[in-house]
Parts: sequence; C-alpha cells; structure tokens
Amino acid sequence: MAADGETLNFNVGVLGHIDSGKTSLARALSTTASTAAFDKNPQSRERGITLDLGFSSFTVPLPEHLTGTGYKSLQFTLVDCPGHASLIRTIIGGAQIIDLMMLVIDVTKGMQTQSAECLVIGQIACNKMVVVLNKIDLLAESKRQSAIDRMTKRMLKTLENTKFHGSPVISVAAKPGGPEAPESVTAQGVSELIELLKSQAYLPRRDPSGPFLMAVDHCFSIKGQGTVMTGTVLSGSVSLNDNVEIPTLKVTKKVKSMQMFHRPVSSAMQGDRLGICVTQFDPKLLERGLVCTPDSLHTIHAAIISVNKISYFKGSLQTKAKFHITVGHETVMGRVMFFCLPPPHVNHEEPTERFDFGKEYLYQDSYVTKDSATSEQDKEGGLQGDEVLPKEVWALLEFERPVTCPRLCLIIGSKLDTDIHSNTCRLAFHGTLLEGMEDKNYTETFLPKLKVFKMKLKEGQVERANDDYSVIGRSLFKKETNIQLFVGLKVKLSTGDEGVIEGSFGQSGKFKIRIPNGLKPETKQILGSSSKKKSRAGKGDAEPAKEEETKTDSQPVLITLWFKRYVFDPQKKMIQS
Repeated sequence: MAADGETLNFNVGVLGHIDSGKTSLARALSTTASTAAFDKNPQSRERGITLDLGFSSFTVPLPEHLTGTGYKSLQFTLVDCPGHASLIRTIIGGAQIIDLMMLVIDVTKGMQTQSAECLVIGQIACNKMVVVLNKIDLLAESKRQSAIDRMTKRMLKTLENTKFHGSPVISVAAKPGGPEAPESVTAQGVSELIELLKSQAYLPRRDPSGPFLMAVDHCFSIKGQGTVMTGTVLSGSVSLNDNVEIPTLKVTKKVKSMQMFHRPVSSAMQGDRLGICVTQFDPKLLERGLVCTPDSLHTIHAAIISVNKISYFKGSLQTKAKFHITVGHETVMGRVMFFCLPPPHVNHEEPTERFDFGKEYLYQDSYVTKDSATSEQDKEGGLQGDEVLPKEVWALLEFERPVTCPRLCLIIGSKLDTDIHSNTCRLAFHGTLLEGMEDKNYTETFLPKLKVFKMKLKEGQVERANDDYSVIGRSLFKKETNIQLFVGLKVKLSTGDEGVIEGSFGQSGKFKIRIPNGLKPETKQILGSSSKKKSRAGKGDAEPAKEEETKTDSQPVLITLWFKRYVFDPQKKMIQS
C-alpha cells in the first residue's frame, strides 16, 4: 500500500517513434484530467500538472474494479521516454516499475523502426499494453474512419505473435493542428483514452524487500530545507533517517524528510513517486542518476549474463563483436563471447538466477540455440546438426569502461550505430546479469575460474610403419611446431588403431606414434604394401611404381588428434578426456 494510504500510483511508460506525438499526448492527458469536470479534487487543480523531465501525472477517482483495495484515488504517472538511446535506458532502468505500456503510433505512418523497437523493449520489460493511434486530425474527414479501421487491423496483426496480442487500440488527436496550434485547441479522444487507462489499471505487485534503489529525474534546493531529489523507487523501500548513497559521487546522506503527492510520508517502496530531502548537498552535482542503500550497487568491469537473441534482429551475433550494452542506467560499448553447455547436456535447464562455475562450457563462435535460425555451429566449435543445439546460451561481456548497476539487472545489447532511418531493429539481445567482476584485473583473478573450452581437431597421415608397435606420421604439425608440447596425447588412426605421440622424428615436423596394442594385421598390410611399392620404385622400375604409389596414396592412413583447450587457462594446456 502506498505510504500516504489513499492514492495508488500506477506507472505508464509512454513509448513511440520520434514525432509520433508522445509529449503532446502526455500533456493532453494531464490537462484533460485536471479540468474541474473530470477531477473533483481541488488540490489537484491547484497543483496543476507536474510536467517535469518526462514525468507527468494526473489523479482520477478510483475505478470501481479497484474498490476494496484500501485506496481512494488512482494516480497515473506517465513516464515519457524521450530520445532513443535514453528510451532504452529509461525502460530498462524502470522495467520493474512500468505497469502498463502505451505505444503511440502516428496514424498516417503506422509502425516505424523505433515503434518496432519500442514493442521489443515492451515485450522484455512489461506485461500490458495499450496502442494509441495519434494525429487522426491529419486524416481527411470523409476517409477518417476507414483509415483508422485499416490501421487498427494492421496493428492487431502486428501484435498477433507477441505477448500483447489482443491489446486495445484507441484513436486520438492529442494536439489537433500540430505543434504550432494554439494551446486552447481541444484534444480529441483523450477523455475516452483516460477511461480506457482506468479500465486497464490493476493493483501492481510491489516488493519492499531488498536494497533501496531510486531513479532520480530532478534535483533542486529549497531554501531553509535542503536539497530535494525526486524520482521513482525502482526496488526496495526507504524510511525517514535512513542513509542513502549517491553511487556516482560515492557520497552518503541521511534522509531528513520525504514527500509523496505533496504530502509528507515516513516511508516509501517500489513503484512510488517520491521526493527525498537531504542537507548539505549541491543539487548541481546530480541532475539525473541513482540513489540507493549504501554499498548495494557494484561497479563492474565485466560480467557473465544469460542471453536471448531478439528475433527481429537480422544480423548474426558473433563472438568478439562489439555492442552497445545498456545496463542499469548506463550504455557502454562492450565485447561479447558466447558459450553454452557441451553436448549431451545441452537440454539441461539451468536456474537463471545464478551461474554455475563448477560446470564446463563450450565456446561458441556465434550465438546459436535451438530457437535461432542458424542450424550449424562452426565445426571447430564442435556443434553440428540440430539435435545438439543448446537451449541456453551465456555470454562474457567485457566493458570499455566500468559500469555501476544492481545485481541481477536486465541487460540489452544493441547496434545503436546502425542508421536510424534504415528499416531494421537495432536491438540484438537481452539477458540478466548473473555475475559481475569488480576487480580491475579480472582477466588474471577471475576468468581462469570460468571453464570455457574449444574443441580442437588436427589431422595428419601415417608415412610408414616403424615396427610392429610404432608408426611415423607427417602433416599433423608445422615444421616450426614444438612437438614436445603434444607428447603423451592420444591419437586415432583411420584403421581404428589407437596410439600415443612419442616425440618428433627428424627435423621436418614428422613424429613417432607408439601403438601400445600393436598394429592390426590389416593396418600392417596397408602400410606394408605402400612401403613395398616405394622400395620397388628404387629398382630401375620407376615409372609404373610411381603410378601404383599414387593409387595407394589416394587412400592413406589418416591420424586424428582431438583435444580441449580452455580459453582462459594461463598455461594453455591441451586436455583429452
């Protein structure tokens, strides 16, 4: 229950393509809602609208289906998500507190690149949506209704395969006549939209447990009182006299007083809009940012995350590629490395809330899962065919600069440098942060714990049998390879014989293989026949022998060497299971 006991706060994320009229809509809603005819509460008329840095709110009488919840009125806080990179930040930062998403579409243009991206973010961060077709005043009066019906149909079709299928679609003109029109122009359809929002409102699940985290969107001083930070509580709760930290400045302050809906309160929790007053703090130091329970956020240089590719992203996700990584309230460049459980345990479902360092993982050259379109992993990666594709993929993210974020937070990877006008979704993957690496030297201190391996396959040929228990091989190593490193590794011959590399043979990269069980008779025969032909070739019978030798060489005895190498092993050891 909200701390003032009477007003339920319900957060609505307002998303849409640039120029779809989001801000005019937020203004029209707030203005319509605070007219006397609509809101009988005199205080709300005096307060007017609180259009401030993308947050505006209006209060309505409590809808019937929410009676009995202990509240008397319902406040809608509109989170107008401006610009694009900041849209992603705002939504991710506030994912856990956006209760409903309002997707604003310019009725004359329909879905555009950013509208699609908003839809993608909505699917990750929110469960309920309303589609608003704006700017209906631009449609010719005679064709208006049929154009609205057409666009409504198109929107419902677009939403068919998303979690928002069947969402309500409503049409409005938030600012008839466009931005230049006088303020006195009345919006069309906005009262109906407010009724729709009321019908869609529900009692949100709020969790007061865990560390306090608040996104501050405004900071100002009040003479004789101190500095006020206003924002939305993203998680946890806060009470009077608690200490809160401003992590970017590494400063801790005591909460002197708090207000919600312009009333003093003694505590607040997740989802509440709140003003916190502290003393001796210069508001210029914090325009927007985070405040939290002291030491609850960590600053990390790299992270392990669970990964899901966003289906609308057309590119491939390659290991070693760089993406814009949005984590907490920051977007930084980061490099990715994908990995999964090796076959045959690829279908084992992991709990997503923690990462298991006890297991071994297989390196992936690119993101591949059962659901992704790519059917075959690079052979060296050791995954082939559909039946061994993993269900789950993780990634190591290495950031270009450290980021400060809560644990288990949402992460989105995107290609924001793609041309905004090209008609492609720039959001590539999303996931949950499972492990953060706070040590600057994480490559030495942390990564060796991460058992990600590559499967290596080398192939060579048997040149000749040495005796019944050994053969000489070639073409497995380069001339300059240090064969000592491979001594003791097991190899398999194409005849089925198994052997162990014993050491180099001569200077040209040839080597000796010991066959502990002795060569099979048929292997000796194959090798014997090719060496006989070679020796015969020396007895003045050169021409035909050469011909015969090429015949046997077309079916040489092959040597295969398989081994694992751990990506983060400082010794670069080769392991055979």
